[in-house]
Amino acid sequence: MTACSSTIDARRPSLRYGKEAVTLDLSAAASVTYLYGSQMPVVNDLEAAFRNGVEEGAYGLPLRQRLCPEDKVTIILSDITRFWMRQDRICELLVRYLQSACGIAAGQIAVLVALGTHRPMTPAELEMIASPYVFARCKVVNHDCDSPALVAVGETRYGNRVEVNPLAVGRKVIVVSATVHHLMAGYGGGRKSILPGISSRATIRRNHCMALDPAAPHSSALVGSGRLRGNPIDEDMEDAAALVNPAFGINIVVDAQSRLSALFCGDFRRAWRESCAYCQRYYGRRIDAQADVVIASCGGYPKDLNLYQGVKSLLNAVNALKPGGTFVLLCQCPEGGGTPDFFDWTKPLSQGRLDAALREAFTIAGYIFYASCEAIQKAGTFLMLSEIDPALVKDMGIVSVRTAGQLQEKLALAGKHVAVIPYGGYVLPQPAAEYERLNAEFS
Repeated sequence: MTACSSTIDARRPSLRYGKEAVTLDLSAAASVTYLYGSQMPVVNDLEAAFRNGVEEGAYGLPLRQRLCPEDKVTIILSDITRFWMRQDRICELLVRYLQSACGIAAGQIAVLVALGTHRPMTPAELEMIASPYVFARCKVVNHDCDSPALVAVGETRYGNRVEVNPLAVGRKVIVVSATVHHLMAGYGGGRKSILPGISSRATIRRNHCMALDPAAPHSSALVGSGRLRGNPIDEDMEDAAALVNPAFGINIVVDAQSRLSALFCGDFRRAWRESCAYCQRYYGRRIDAQADVVIASCGGYPKDLNLYQGVKSLLNAVNALKPGGTFVLLCQCPEGGGTPDFFDWTKPLSQGRLDAALREAFTIAGYIFYASCEAIQKAGTFLMLSEIDPALVKDMGIVSVRTAGQLQEKLALAGKHVAVIPYGGYVLPQPAAEYERLNAEFS
Protein backbone atom coordinates (compact mmCIF):
# COMPACT_ATOMS: atom_id res chain seq x y z
CA MET A 1 0.00 0.00 0.00
CA THR A 2 1.23 3.48 -0.81
CA ALA A 3 0.00 6.84 0.40
CA CYS A 4 1.19 10.36 0.94
CA SER A 5 3.22 9.22 3.92
CA SER A 6 6.15 6.85 4.20
CA THR A 7 5.87 3.13 4.82
CA ILE A 8 7.98 2.48 7.91
CA ASP A 9 8.87 -0.44 10.11
CA ALA A 10 7.43 1.03 13.32
CA ARG A 11 5.70 -2.10 14.58
CA ARG A 12 4.82 -0.88 18.09
CA PRO A 13 2.79 2.31 17.68
CA SER A 14 1.89 4.36 20.74
CA LEU A 15 -1.55 5.79 20.07
CA ARG A 16 -3.50 8.35 22.06
CA TYR A 17 -6.46 7.04 24.02
CA GLY A 18 -8.29 9.45 26.29
CA LYS A 19 -5.66 11.34 28.25
CA GLU A 20 -3.14 8.49 27.99
CA ALA A 21 -1.70 6.25 25.26
CA VAL A 22 -1.76 2.57 24.37
CA THR A 23 0.85 0.51 22.53
CA LEU A 24 0.06 -2.24 20.03
CA ASP A 25 2.33 -4.94 18.59
CA LEU A 26 2.07 -5.05 14.80
CA SER A 27 5.15 -7.20 14.21
CA ALA A 28 3.16 -9.94 12.44
CA ALA A 29 1.96 -7.60 9.67
CA ALA A 30 3.41 -7.77 6.16
CA SER A 31 3.70 -3.97 6.13
CA VAL A 32 2.72 -1.01 8.26
CA THR A 33 1.92 2.38 6.78
CA TYR A 34 1.26 5.51 8.82
CA LEU A 35 -1.15 8.07 7.42
CA TYR A 36 -0.69 11.62 8.66
CA GLY A 37 -1.66 14.96 7.26
CA SER A 38 1.07 16.93 5.53
CA GLN A 39 3.47 18.74 7.84
CA MET A 40 1.75 21.98 8.68
CA PRO A 41 3.36 25.28 9.58
CA VAL A 42 2.94 26.21 13.23
CA VAL A 43 2.22 29.70 14.53
CA ASN A 44 4.70 30.57 17.27
CA ASP A 45 3.51 34.10 18.00
CA LEU A 46 -0.23 33.88 18.59
CA GLU A 47 -0.71 37.56 19.39
CA ALA A 48 1.06 38.66 16.20
CA ALA A 49 -0.97 36.18 14.11
CA PHE A 50 -4.20 37.42 15.67
CA ARG A 51 -3.31 41.07 15.15
CA ASN A 52 -2.43 40.41 11.51
CA GLY A 53 -5.63 38.42 11.00
CA VAL A 54 -7.98 41.12 12.26
CA GLU A 55 -6.06 44.00 10.66
CA GLU A 56 -3.98 44.02 7.46
CA GLY A 57 -4.29 40.27 6.87
CA ALA A 58 -8.10 40.31 6.95
CA TYR A 59 -10.14 39.37 3.89
CA GLY A 60 -12.03 42.58 3.18
CA LEU A 61 -12.21 45.34 5.77
CA PRO A 62 -10.25 44.91 9.02
CA LEU A 63 -12.27 44.29 12.16
CA ARG A 64 -12.07 47.77 13.66
CA GLN A 65 -13.52 49.28 10.47
CA ARG A 66 -16.57 47.06 10.84
CA LEU A 67 -17.42 48.15 14.38
CA CYS A 68 -18.34 51.32 16.29
CA PRO A 69 -17.80 51.96 20.03
CA GLU A 70 -21.55 51.91 20.66
CA ASP A 71 -22.07 48.49 19.02
CA LYS A 72 -23.30 45.53 20.99
CA VAL A 73 -21.21 42.52 20.00
CA THR A 74 -21.90 38.79 20.19
CA ILE A 75 -18.98 36.40 19.90
CA ILE A 76 -20.03 32.89 18.90
CA LEU A 77 -17.78 30.10 20.19
CA SER A 78 -17.86 26.31 19.80
CA ASP A 79 -18.40 24.05 22.81
CA ILE A 80 -16.04 21.85 24.84
CA THR A 81 -16.11 19.01 22.29
CA ARG A 82 -14.08 21.30 20.03
CA PHE A 83 -11.71 22.59 22.67
CA TRP A 84 -8.87 21.03 20.67
CA MET A 85 -8.85 24.30 18.71
CA ARG A 86 -8.15 26.25 21.94
CA GLN A 87 -10.75 28.91 21.21
CA ASP A 88 -10.16 30.34 24.68
CA ARG A 89 -6.89 31.93 23.57
CA ILE A 90 -8.50 33.58 20.56
CA CYS A 91 -11.52 34.68 22.58
CA GLU A 92 -9.37 36.47 25.15
CA LEU A 93 -7.31 38.22 22.48
CA LEU A 94 -10.51 39.21 20.68
CA VAL A 95 -12.19 40.71 23.73
CA ARG A 96 -9.03 42.60 24.67
CA TYR A 97 -8.85 43.91 21.09
CA LEU A 98 -12.50 44.95 21.05
CA GLN A 99 -11.89 46.93 24.21
CA SER A 100 -8.55 48.53 23.33
CA ALA A 101 -8.72 49.01 19.55
CA CYS A 102 -12.46 49.33 18.96
CA GLY A 103 -13.54 51.11 22.13
CA ILE A 104 -16.22 48.56 22.98
CA ALA A 105 -16.86 48.03 26.69
CA ALA A 106 -16.89 44.53 28.14
CA GLY A 107 -20.51 45.04 29.20
CA GLN A 108 -21.50 45.35 25.53
CA ILE A 109 -19.96 41.98 24.67
CA ALA A 110 -21.76 38.66 24.99
CA VAL A 111 -20.23 35.24 24.30
CA LEU A 112 -22.69 32.68 22.95
CA VAL A 113 -21.70 29.01 22.91
CA ALA A 114 -22.93 27.32 19.73
CA LEU A 115 -24.21 24.08 21.19
CA GLY A 116 -26.54 23.02 18.40
CA THR A 117 -28.28 20.11 20.11
CA HIS A 118 -25.33 19.24 22.39
CA ARG A 119 -25.63 19.32 26.17
CA PRO A 120 -25.19 22.66 27.97
CA MET A 121 -21.72 23.54 29.21
CA THR A 122 -21.16 23.74 32.95
CA PRO A 123 -19.96 27.05 34.45
CA ALA A 124 -16.44 25.59 34.69
CA GLU A 125 -16.55 24.59 31.02
CA LEU A 126 -17.86 28.01 30.00
CA GLU A 127 -14.92 29.59 31.78
CA MET A 128 -12.53 27.15 30.11
CA ILE A 129 -13.68 27.74 26.54
CA ALA A 130 -14.10 31.52 26.83
CA SER A 131 -11.01 32.02 29.07
CA PRO A 132 -11.04 33.17 32.72
CA TYR A 133 -10.38 36.74 31.54
CA VAL A 134 -13.53 36.84 29.37
CA PHE A 135 -15.68 34.84 31.76
CA ALA A 136 -14.98 37.38 34.53
CA ARG A 137 -15.90 40.38 32.37
CA CYS A 138 -18.51 39.37 29.79
CA LYS A 139 -21.78 37.51 29.72
CA VAL A 140 -21.02 33.93 28.63
CA VAL A 141 -24.07 31.77 27.91
CA ASN A 142 -25.14 28.47 26.39
CA HIS A 143 -27.39 28.41 23.36
CA ASP A 144 -30.68 26.56 23.93
CA CYS A 145 -32.11 25.04 20.74
CA ASP A 146 -35.49 24.55 22.47
CA SER A 147 -35.86 28.06 23.88
CA PRO A 148 -39.19 29.78 23.10
CA ALA A 149 -37.26 33.05 22.73
CA LEU A 150 -35.54 32.09 19.46
CA VAL A 151 -36.09 34.53 16.59
CA ALA A 152 -37.16 33.71 13.02
CA VAL A 153 -34.91 35.54 10.52
CA GLY A 154 -36.11 34.13 7.20
CA GLU A 155 -36.02 31.03 4.99
CA THR A 156 -33.30 29.28 2.98
CA ARG A 157 -33.54 28.26 -0.68
CA TYR A 158 -34.74 24.87 0.62
CA GLY A 159 -37.64 26.43 2.51
CA ASN A 160 -36.01 25.91 5.89
CA ARG A 161 -37.38 28.42 8.40
CA VAL A 162 -34.34 29.71 10.25
CA GLU A 163 -34.79 30.42 13.96
CA VAL A 164 -31.75 31.61 15.88
CA ASN A 165 -30.66 32.80 19.29
CA PRO A 166 -31.75 36.42 19.95
CA LEU A 167 -28.16 37.35 20.79
CA ALA A 168 -27.43 37.00 17.06
CA VAL A 169 -30.11 39.49 16.06
CA GLY A 170 -29.63 43.27 16.11
CA ARG A 171 -26.02 42.94 17.24
CA LYS A 172 -22.65 42.70 15.51
CA VAL A 173 -21.82 38.99 15.35
CA ILE A 174 -18.26 37.66 15.29
CA VAL A 175 -17.89 33.91 14.72
CA VAL A 176 -14.85 32.09 16.08
CA SER A 177 -14.70 28.51 14.81
CA ALA A 178 -12.33 25.78 13.65
CA THR A 179 -12.25 24.27 10.18
CA VAL A 180 -11.91 20.54 9.66
CA HIS A 181 -13.50 18.00 7.31
CA HIS A 182 -17.08 17.18 8.31
CA LEU A 183 -19.06 14.03 7.55
CA MET A 184 -22.23 15.81 6.40
CA ALA A 185 -21.47 19.46 5.72
CA GLY A 186 -18.19 18.91 3.87
CA TYR A 187 -16.31 21.08 6.35
CA GLY A 188 -17.01 22.24 9.87
CA GLY A 189 -16.72 25.78 11.14
CA GLY A 190 -17.91 29.04 9.64
CA ARG A 191 -21.60 28.89 8.72
CA LYS A 192 -21.98 25.75 10.82
CA SER A 193 -21.68 27.94 13.93
CA ILE A 194 -25.01 29.49 12.87
CA LEU A 195 -26.75 26.33 11.68
CA PRO A 196 -26.73 24.11 13.67
CA GLY A 197 -24.74 26.10 16.25
CA ILE A 198 -27.28 28.71 17.38
CA SER A 199 -30.42 27.51 15.59
CA SER A 200 -33.62 25.88 16.81
CA ARG A 201 -34.01 22.14 16.99
CA ALA A 202 -36.58 22.27 14.17
CA THR A 203 -34.25 24.29 11.91
CA ILE A 204 -31.42 21.89 12.63
CA ARG A 205 -33.59 18.85 11.96
CA ARG A 206 -34.80 20.19 8.61
CA ASN A 207 -31.20 20.85 7.58
CA HIS A 208 -29.72 17.58 8.72
CA CYS A 209 -32.45 15.34 7.30
CA MET A 210 -31.11 16.19 3.83
CA ALA A 211 -28.26 13.80 4.65
CA LEU A 212 -30.55 10.95 3.60
CA ASP A 213 -31.04 9.99 -0.03
CA PRO A 214 -34.60 11.00 -0.96
CA ALA A 215 -35.26 7.83 -2.97
CA ALA A 216 -33.09 5.03 -1.51
CA PRO A 217 -32.34 3.64 1.99
CA HIS A 218 -28.88 5.13 2.41
CA SER A 219 -27.07 8.45 2.85
CA SER A 220 -27.22 10.99 0.05
CA ALA A 221 -24.28 10.85 -2.36
CA LEU A 222 -24.27 14.66 -2.35
CA VAL A 223 -23.09 14.92 1.25
CA GLY A 224 -19.85 13.81 2.84
CA SER A 225 -16.45 14.94 4.06
CA GLY A 226 -14.88 17.55 1.81
CA ARG A 227 -17.95 17.86 -0.41
CA LEU A 228 -19.34 21.36 -0.86
CA ARG A 229 -20.44 21.67 -4.48
CA GLY A 230 -24.10 20.67 -4.72
CA ASN A 231 -24.21 19.63 -1.05
CA PRO A 232 -27.71 20.65 0.15
CA ILE A 233 -26.69 20.65 3.81
CA ASP A 234 -23.87 23.10 3.14
CA GLU A 235 -26.04 25.31 0.91
CA ASP A 236 -28.79 25.42 3.52
CA MET A 237 -26.23 26.37 6.18
CA GLU A 238 -24.79 29.05 3.91
CA ASP A 239 -28.24 30.59 3.46
CA ALA A 240 -28.90 30.52 7.21
CA ALA A 241 -25.60 32.26 7.92
CA ALA A 242 -26.36 34.91 5.29
CA LEU A 243 -29.63 35.68 7.09
CA VAL A 244 -27.70 36.34 10.31
CA ASN A 245 -25.00 38.17 8.32
CA PRO A 246 -22.04 37.94 10.73
CA ALA A 247 -19.83 41.01 10.75
CA PHE A 248 -16.58 39.04 10.92
CA GLY A 249 -15.25 35.50 10.93
CA ILE A 250 -12.18 34.07 12.64
CA ASN A 251 -11.41 30.59 11.34
CA ILE A 252 -8.86 28.46 13.18
CA VAL A 253 -6.91 25.60 11.63
CA VAL A 254 -4.77 23.52 13.94
CA ASP A 255 -2.36 20.67 13.34
CA ALA A 256 -2.84 17.16 14.72
CA GLN A 257 -1.24 18.19 18.02
CA SER A 258 -3.76 21.05 18.33
CA ARG A 259 -1.10 23.67 17.65
CA LEU A 260 -2.33 26.71 15.75
CA SER A 261 -1.35 26.50 12.10
CA ALA A 262 -3.28 29.39 10.57
CA LEU A 263 -5.98 31.99 11.15
CA PHE A 264 -8.29 33.06 8.34
CA CYS A 265 -10.12 36.23 9.28
CA GLY A 266 -12.39 38.83 7.78
CA ASP A 267 -15.30 38.53 5.36
CA PHE A 268 -17.35 35.73 6.86
CA ARG A 269 -17.79 33.45 3.85
CA ARG A 270 -14.55 34.16 2.02
CA ALA A 271 -12.31 33.69 5.06
CA TRP A 272 -14.03 30.39 5.84
CA ARG A 273 -13.67 29.13 2.24
CA GLU A 274 -9.96 29.94 2.35
CA SER A 275 -9.66 27.92 5.56
CA CYS A 276 -11.40 24.96 3.87
CA ALA A 277 -8.92 25.02 0.98
CA TYR A 278 -6.08 25.07 3.51
CA CYS A 279 -7.62 22.17 5.43
CA GLN A 280 -7.99 20.06 2.29
CA ARG A 281 -4.43 20.86 1.24
CA TYR A 282 -2.97 19.56 4.51
CA TYR A 283 -5.48 16.97 5.75
CA GLY A 284 -6.78 15.49 2.53
CA ARG A 285 -4.52 12.49 1.83
CA ARG A 286 -4.39 10.85 -1.56
CA ILE A 287 -4.07 7.06 -1.32
CA ASP A 288 -3.26 4.71 -4.18
CA ALA A 289 -4.46 1.51 -2.49
CA GLN A 290 -6.53 0.47 0.51
CA ALA A 291 -5.31 -1.58 3.48
CA ASP A 292 -6.34 -4.98 4.81
CA VAL A 293 -6.36 -3.56 8.33
CA VAL A 294 -6.89 0.02 9.45
CA ILE A 295 -6.10 1.07 13.03
CA ALA A 296 -7.36 4.56 13.87
CA SER A 297 -7.09 6.61 17.03
CA CYS A 298 -9.39 9.59 17.43
CA GLY A 299 -6.36 11.45 18.77
CA GLY A 300 -7.30 11.16 22.42
CA TYR A 301 -9.21 13.57 24.65
CA PRO A 302 -11.47 15.44 23.86
CA LYS A 303 -11.81 13.85 20.41
CA ASP A 304 -12.83 10.53 22.01
CA LEU A 305 -14.95 11.97 24.82
CA ASN A 306 -17.97 10.13 23.43
CA LEU A 307 -18.90 7.98 20.45
CA TYR A 308 -20.96 10.78 18.88
CA GLN A 309 -17.71 12.72 18.43
CA GLY A 310 -15.45 9.71 17.93
CA VAL A 311 -17.26 8.35 14.88
CA LYS A 312 -15.92 11.31 12.91
CA SER A 313 -12.57 9.52 12.98
CA LEU A 314 -14.26 6.31 11.87
CA LEU A 315 -15.96 8.01 8.95
CA ASN A 316 -12.67 9.51 7.81
CA ALA A 317 -10.45 6.49 8.31
CA VAL A 318 -12.77 3.88 6.79
CA ASN A 319 -11.86 5.33 3.37
CA ALA A 320 -8.45 3.67 3.75
CA LEU A 321 -9.95 0.18 4.31
CA LYS A 322 -10.49 -2.55 1.73
CA PRO A 323 -14.11 -3.78 1.73
CA GLY A 324 -14.31 -6.72 4.12
CA GLY A 325 -11.12 -5.79 5.96
CA THR A 326 -10.52 -5.28 9.66
CA PHE A 327 -11.09 -1.88 11.25
CA VAL A 328 -9.83 -0.97 14.71
CA LEU A 329 -11.00 2.20 16.48
CA LEU A 330 -9.43 3.59 19.66
CA CYS A 331 -12.20 5.66 21.24
CA GLN A 332 -12.36 5.80 25.03
CA CYS A 333 -15.87 7.33 25.35
CA PRO A 334 -16.08 8.15 29.09
CA GLU A 335 -19.37 9.93 28.23
CA GLY A 336 -20.71 6.88 26.36
CA GLY A 337 -22.78 7.73 23.29
CA GLY A 338 -22.56 11.44 24.04
CA THR A 339 -26.24 12.28 23.58
CA PRO A 340 -29.18 10.68 25.42
CA ASP A 341 -30.77 9.20 22.31
CA PHE A 342 -27.67 7.92 20.49
CA PHE A 343 -28.10 4.30 21.50
CA ASP A 344 -31.91 4.48 21.31
CA TRP A 345 -31.45 3.79 17.60
CA THR A 346 -30.13 0.31 18.37
CA LYS A 347 -33.70 -0.96 18.65
CA PRO A 348 -34.84 -0.10 15.09
CA LEU A 349 -31.43 -1.29 13.86
CA SER A 350 -31.95 -4.72 15.45
CA GLN A 351 -35.45 -4.80 13.90
CA GLY A 352 -34.07 -4.07 10.42
CA ARG A 353 -35.92 -0.77 10.11
CA LEU A 354 -33.29 1.84 10.97
CA ASP A 355 -33.71 3.77 7.71
CA ALA A 356 -37.49 3.89 8.00
CA ALA A 357 -37.36 4.89 11.67
CA LEU A 358 -34.92 7.72 11.01
CA ARG A 359 -37.06 9.08 8.19
CA GLU A 360 -40.11 8.98 10.46
CA ALA A 361 -38.45 10.83 13.35
CA PHE A 362 -35.14 12.28 12.24
CA THR A 363 -32.64 13.38 14.88
CA ILE A 364 -29.04 14.45 14.52
CA ALA A 365 -27.81 11.75 16.87
CA GLY A 366 -29.88 9.26 14.91
CA TYR A 367 -28.13 10.18 11.68
CA ILE A 368 -24.68 9.99 13.28
CA PHE A 369 -25.66 6.49 14.44
CA TYR A 370 -26.97 5.66 10.94
CA ALA A 371 -23.83 6.90 9.17
CA SER A 372 -21.69 4.97 11.64
CA CYS A 373 -23.54 1.76 10.83
CA GLU A 374 -23.06 2.36 7.09
CA ALA A 375 -19.32 2.77 7.61
CA ILE A 376 -19.06 -0.25 9.93
CA GLN A 377 -20.72 -2.45 7.28
CA LYS A 378 -17.70 -1.90 5.03
CA ALA A 379 -15.55 -3.89 7.47
CA GLY A 380 -15.62 -7.64 7.79
CA THR A 381 -14.42 -7.25 11.40
CA PHE A 382 -14.81 -4.12 13.50
CA LEU A 383 -12.95 -3.88 16.81
CA MET A 384 -13.06 -0.99 19.27
CA LEU A 385 -11.02 -0.23 22.36
CA SER A 386 -13.46 1.63 24.59
CA GLU A 387 -15.06 1.98 28.00
CA ILE A 388 -18.49 1.50 26.41
CA ASP A 389 -20.48 -1.57 27.45
CA PRO A 390 -19.90 -4.11 24.64
CA ALA A 391 -23.60 -4.96 24.65
CA LEU A 392 -24.49 -1.41 23.63
CA VAL A 393 -22.57 -1.61 20.36
CA LYS A 394 -22.95 -5.30 19.48
CA ASP A 395 -25.92 -4.74 17.15
CA MET A 396 -23.93 -2.06 15.31
CA GLY A 397 -21.42 -4.75 14.35
CA ILE A 398 -18.76 -3.57 16.82
CA VAL A 399 -16.75 -5.90 19.04
CA SER A 400 -15.78 -3.63 21.94
CA VAL A 401 -13.00 -4.51 24.41
CA ARG A 402 -11.74 -2.74 27.52
CA THR A 403 -7.97 -3.33 27.39
CA ALA A 404 -5.20 -3.15 24.83
CA GLY A 405 -4.33 -6.75 25.69
CA GLN A 406 -7.81 -7.94 24.76
CA LEU A 407 -7.62 -5.97 21.53
CA GLN A 408 -4.24 -7.46 20.69
CA GLU A 409 -5.60 -10.99 21.14
CA LYS A 410 -8.29 -10.36 18.52
CA LEU A 411 -5.97 -8.84 15.91
CA ALA A 412 -5.09 -11.21 13.06
CA LEU A 413 -2.22 -9.49 11.25
CA ALA A 414 -0.14 -12.22 9.60
CA GLY A 415 0.52 -11.31 5.99
CA LYS A 416 -1.74 -8.26 6.19
CA HIS A 417 -1.04 -4.73 5.01
CA VAL A 418 -1.86 -2.37 7.87
CA ALA A 419 -2.59 1.37 7.83
CA VAL A 420 -2.23 3.22 11.13
CA ILE A 421 -3.94 6.60 11.48
CA PRO A 422 -2.85 8.19 14.79
CA TYR A 423 -5.15 11.23 14.42
CA GLY A 424 -8.27 10.00 12.69
CA GLY A 425 -10.21 13.23 13.12
CA TYR A 426 -7.65 15.18 11.11
CA VAL A 427 -6.76 12.93 8.18
CA LEU A 428 -9.16 12.17 5.34
CA PRO A 429 -7.79 9.39 3.10
CA GLN A 430 -8.99 9.96 -0.46
CA PRO A 431 -8.63 7.67 -3.49
CA ALA A 432 -6.95 9.49 -6.37
CA ALA A 433 -10.10 10.46 -8.30
CA GLU A 434 -11.86 11.74 -5.17
CA TYR A 435 -8.75 13.64 -4.11
CA GLU A 436 -8.62 15.49 -7.42
CA ARG A 437 -12.34 16.19 -7.39
CA LEU A 438 -12.31 17.64 -3.88
CA ASN A 439 -9.30 19.82 -4.61
CA ALA A 440 -11.19 21.17 -7.62
CA GLU A 441 -13.85 22.54 -5.23
CA PHE A 442 -11.56 25.51 -4.67
CA SER A 443 -10.20 26.06 -8.19
